[in-house]
Amino acid sequence: MKRRKIDMLGGNLYSNVFWFSLPVIASGIMQLLFNAIDMIVVGKFSGNASMAAVSSTGALVNLITNLFIGLSIGSSVCVARRLGKNDYTEVSKAVHTSIAVSFVSGLILTIVGVLLAKPLLQMMESPEDVLDLSALYLRVYFTGMLATMVYNFGSAILRAKGDTKRPLYALIIAGVLNALLNLFFVISLHMDVAGVGLASSISSYVSAIIILYVLVADDSAIHLDFRNLKIDGEVLKEIATVGIPAGIQGTVFSISNVVIQSSINSFGTIVMAGNGAASSIEGFVYNIMNSFYQCCLTFTSQNVGAGQIKRVPKILIACEFFVILSGVITGVGAYRAGNFLLGIYNSDPEVIQAGLIRMSLVCQIYFLCGIMDVFVGSLRGMGASFGPMIVSLVGVCIFRLVWIATYFRSHHTIQVLYASYPITWILTAFIHFLTFLLVYHNRKKKAALSA
Repeated sequence: MKRRKIDMLGGNLYSNVFWFSLPVIASGIMQLLFNAIDMIVVGKFSGNASMAAVSSTGALVNLITNLFIGLSIGSSVCVARRLGKNDYTEVSKAVHTSIAVSFVSGLILTIVGVLLAKPLLQMMESPEDVLDLSALYLRVYFTGMLATMVYNFGSAILRAKGDTKRPLYALIIAGVLNALLNLFFVISLHMDVAGVGLASSISSYVSAIIILYVLVADDSAIHLDFRNLKIDGEVLKEIATVGIPAGIQGTVFSISNVVIQSSINSFGTIVMAGNGAASSIEGFVYNIMNSFYQCCLTFTSQNVGAGQIKRVPKILIACEFFVILSGVITGVGAYRAGNFLLGIYNSDPEVIQAGLIRMSLVCQIYFLCGIMDVFVGSLRGMGASFGPMIVSLVGVCIFRLVWIATYFRSHHTIQVLYASYPITWILTAFIHFLTFLLVYHNRKKKAALSA
């Protein structure tokens, strides 16, 4: 197939944003299907306890992995800037450093996840009836973390070039394999949660191998040669400058989500299962919106590298338009189809009702989270990653912790707990908007002085 070239520095901006984001949306959906299929299979063939065990681990997985996922964002920015400058020697350094960092990150995460799964779940106050199942699933799942890191860093490199299709092809292959292995391990071998964890792990290695092959076979500046695989100090510093604050920000979100998950656990297995199914459905909505965050990040990075700072607000407006449109359509649509969608995960009416409560308060207005994220993408693309981290720390993490410790404590209902989501999105998005105005003004001023 002839690959469509995405022109990030010119052309019709709305068309280029759309065509860039479309494969990213599909890739995000395929990644989510890994966990969704896990829950669907155990929900249908193993029961509510197994489904709750799998669904309750998501926040903890994100907490452990987000710091390193943030580094992959730094890699994308680093490669995109160098491509914008047409500095291909530096592009090669960035590519090889990024892949080397992915191997190191994956090994660290595998060790941490396997050894600390149960103690961390106990800290989250995971109920005794699902604790052992959750710990077993986590240990098996984390054996695939090396592959997950390699895939994320490799696909970030390809996206920096404008290639969003080949990461999608890798995930389609891995996703089909994941579904088949889930059914085989759980139905035929009766492996329960260990089976779905193993299926995800094996599939992750398949997607990682495909991405590495793509990079090795590529004949452009992003070509990967394992003989040149090493960490360059200057490149690592630049990756870390953007990536560590981005990772900390992701971790901050995860900390608040872990606290919320701990509070959800206090309502019992039915609410846990319903919340897990609703969260999985919302994940698809979020990933559609998140593609426009990634688009804003990459387009802004290349244009900043090319010295076209005046295009940054236009990129922001285009991405905000698409994120609001997609968020409203998919968020409201998912809630309206909530009975059917939740029924795919679990046929228990009580579980479905518990899921609908969450979707009514979170999913329908999820576009607010998308607005907030696109601002962050623009800021990181301009090289400002520390500011969004601080804003998220205060606006999301601290506020949610205070909300749970005060208002939720005195009004102990699941509705009050879920209300913390939209409140923090609105507050944080507004502060990010003010931060964008300040950072863009300073960038524009520096560019004028340089000229």
